[in-house]
Amino acid sequence: MMKPSDKALVPFVSVDHMMQLIHHVGLEEMIVGISEEIENDFKRWESFDKTPRVPAHSPHGVIELMPTSDGEAYGFKYVNGHPKNTSEGLQTVTAFGLLADVYTGYPTLLTEMTILTALRTAATSALVGKYLAPKGATTMAMIGNGAQSEFQCLAFKAICGIDTVRLYDTDPAATAKCAANLAGKGLTVITCTSGEEVIQGAQIITTCTADKKNATILTDNMIGAGVHINAIGGDCPGKTELHRDILLRSDIFVEYPEQTRIEGEIQALDADHPVTELWQVMTGAAKGRKDAQQITLFDSVGFAIEDFSALRFVKKAIKGTAYFEPLDMLADPDDPRDLFGMVQRSK
Repeated sequence: MMKPSDKALVPFVSVDHMMQLIHHVGLEEMIVGISEEIENDFKRWESFDKTPRVPAHSPHGVIELMPTSDGEAYGFKYVNGHPKNTSEGLQTVTAFGLLADVYTGYPTLLTEMTILTALRTAATSALVGKYLAPKGATTMAMIGNGAQSEFQCLAFKAICGIDTVRLYDTDPAATAKCAANLAGKGLTVITCTSGEEVIQGAQIITTCTADKKNATILTDNMIGAGVHINAIGGDCPGKTELHRDILLRSDIFVEYPEQTRIEGEIQALDADHPVTELWQVMTGAAKGRKDAQQITLFDSVGFAIEDFSALRFVKKAIKGTAYFEPLDMLADPDDPRDLFGMVQRSK
């Protein structure tokens, strides 16, 4: 049996290794670290290739590829969204991702991204909250208490300084799960039984529901002045969470307009409705929150640069650790032109 050369080996981070890495680094510390990578990359936004993700829709859900490159490294994520999966004992979202060296085209990292996507989504939400949430905000309403919810709550605690979360889900078991998982994590946790109840006293409202439909999680009369809405559930055509009138009263901030107009809450608005790109807020080219009465809305759909940032964080974090394994992934014949000969010699 031929032993693979070093050139054939690619670091692979399995689900088990990702969980170990999180405990090694610390969950909140890892979210903060990923948010710093995202912020740095957003501030050099113009150096990236940008394209809306490539979707394959079916009656069952959607499978997407999310690629980008900064000219030196290339990254992509494979991700699905199948809301019906939970009824079959499966995850709604699964993902994996890859980094590669642009100069050689060789992969430099392969990793699970189901867990990592939850971390990067939470990191992005709270990073945006740092720029847009009301000053001194202490309370967040978390509507939708599924797989993302705990990560979102802890990210806003670590990055924005909230100390109280109010939880609501149409499934009381999901709320009970989220509350139990957050126990002892430094947050005051209040469980609620309706959308109207959960938003009381909340300066930040996060919506994260999974149904692939145009839903109305928040109605116009529920939203008062001065709040920040973090809308992360709507992420494909025909899947939204907010009443259109809320959008018309809000200043809307997006990752990449060309993608958000297809997939985000703003798919319900005219194609030329004004939005502000987050990278411009982070570089100081555009204003974020202007006053205490303003309603800010982060119309989050997830963008490939955030995954690129998370992948780069993991690549650096695993160095010198045992939280990966070398995967024999690339053919490396003695003569680069003699792949056939390599196959023959493997007998």
